[in-house]
Amino acid sequence: MEWEAVIGLEIHSQLKTKSKIFSGASTAYGAEPNTQACVVDLGLPGVLPVLNGEVVRMATKFGVAIGATVAQRSIFARKNYFYPDLPKGYQISQYALPIVTHGHVEIELEEGATKTIGVTRAHLEEDAGKSLHEDFHGMTGIDLNRAGTPLLEIVSEPDMRSAKEAVAYMKKIHSLVQYLEICDGNMQEGSFRCDANVSVRPIGQSELGTRTELKNINSFRFVERAINYEIERQIDVLEGGGQIVQETRLYDADNNETRPLRSKEEAMDYRYFPDPDLLPVELDAAFIEDVRQQLPELPEAKKARFVEQYGLSVYDAGVLTASRDMADYYEAVVVASSGEAKLAANWVMGDLTGALNKEGLDITASPMTAEQLGLMIERIGDNTISGKIAKKVFEAMWAGEGDADLIIESKGLKQVTDTGAIEHVIDDVLANNASQVEQYRAGKEKLFGFFVGQVMKITQGKANPAQVNDILKKKLQS
Repeated sequence: MEWEAVIGLEIHSQLKTKSKIFSGASTAYGAEPNTQACVVDLGLPGVLPVLNGEVVRMATKFGVAIGATVAQRSIFARKNYFYPDLPKGYQISQYALPIVTHGHVEIELEEGATKTIGVTRAHLEEDAGKSLHEDFHGMTGIDLNRAGTPLLEIVSEPDMRSAKEAVAYMKKIHSLVQYLEICDGNMQEGSFRCDANVSVRPIGQSELGTRTELKNINSFRFVERAINYEIERQIDVLEGGGQIVQETRLYDADNNETRPLRSKEEAMDYRYFPDPDLLPVELDAAFIEDVRQQLPELPEAKKARFVEQYGLSVYDAGVLTASRDMADYYEAVVVASSGEAKLAANWVMGDLTGALNKEGLDITASPMTAEQLGLMIERIGDNTISGKIAKKVFEAMWAGEGDADLIIESKGLKQVTDTGAIEHVIDDVLANNASQVEQYRAGKEKLFGFFVGQVMKITQGKANPAQVNDILKKKLQS
């Protein structure tokens, strides 16, 4: 039997506010356990939540950006369940009337195809604390610093049919929330994570299969591996005559497998009801329109502009606009390099990205500024150095030896562009390799690269390659 996967993602995006969603406690990452949990976060008797207005603006921003309906009236509800890191015994979330509904995003598939993925809803809620199981000798530690941190939960339609599509969608949302500056997207710190709902069904069947939920996956690679494993597991169960149990499963990255965590709860299990301590959130049309007018240039618009303004390929523009930080860095390089747009794209996507990856750095932590890289590229453009010499200059700049002009001067790397000097070297090379010259003129044209190599070797790579090629061709044809 041929099977089809049906996948939906629930993405938890931590909103980039300085304080929590219902209290003034800090959201800063990395503090000592339980030092950033106030009486509201701890759920002590007699305290009342107060809504952080900034989270409403951020949620509205997201809704407008994905072409969704932003509700002019939304309600917070209590989602009741007991867990040690949830002191109140309930989580404040949105259920029946969320702030954002019915949006969509476009994802790119292989070979340039696109697909529309529906966004069912995006609702505001508070995060729970964190249970710590290591180093407690058979006990569990509870850190409530994260309790009350504002989240925007983004729920997709079950529109994805493969793990690759799910990853493409997740990357698209990841890029978007960073462009909007509502989430830092730091997956290592848990600021951006997802649950994946996975089911399979025979191809051609419209009815959905029984789904399982894979919880709290915080890397694109693990999302793809977890979904692929779960698809194969479900197919094996069904083809073996078994049935899929609706449950929550945990992905074990070390063993690349999913395993049962608990039975899957339904909405009725949480006993949702409107939170009596919080008034409905009411937005007027003017507020929503004001947010719309303040949207930054979004990824698709920026990508199209890069193609039009800088003459880049669609692929290169897509790579450079995948993150707002990368796009901003690239444009700063173009300015500093006096408009060498294509050359700047090659260096940013090539040598710079390679150096960053090697050291595990984000582009915002690059030891080389966009202005420094741009100046070096300008020196390639004005023929001060060749592309080959630029590699040496780049390495020295990366090592902190100064900017391009200083390194070129101190290391004597300036390109030789004196036609007479280059011609003199070429004459010597041809005279010392007479037999190769005869072979070339007899039709062995591959030897041209040999002559170029000899010239570059004598000039230590400093001769202008274009001039070398031009003069060599004339002399070999004379």
